[in-house]
Amino acid sequence: MADTDSKKLACVIARTLDDKLGKDITILNISNVSSLADYFVIVSGESATQVKALMNSTRERIKELFCRLPAHMENDMKNRWNLLDYGDVVVHILHRDEREAYALEKFWNNAFSIRADEWKKLSEEFARYKIT
Repeated sequence: MADTDSKKLACVIARTLDDKLGKDITILNISNVSSLADYFVIVSGESATQVKALMNSTRERIKELFCRLPAHMENDMKNRWNLLDYGDVVVHILHRDEREAYALEKFWNNAFSIRADEWKKLSEEFARYKIT
């Protein structure tokens, strides 16, 4: 698969997380408020096991589709917050309790959100499970 821009990558990552039953997926365009990245993708998992599974499946799917590996990966020892850093897109996979406690969306409240219907449309061609 050919290389893609950062918005499309963020949308495909969100789609991958959605396919794996990640909860409350949010994409924030932080390019206007930070030089860290263009987008943050934030998702919740219901358990430490799901947080780890979301990280692993996302890493493998993006490698498969775009031949890209994260430049940096982090996880705490209990798999309550994992991070995949693709440079232009940073993925935060948090246990629901940590997500509530850290409230990243509130911290980055000057960033623009991409609505779910938009990221689903932009990533439609990459859907693993297509409804017919």
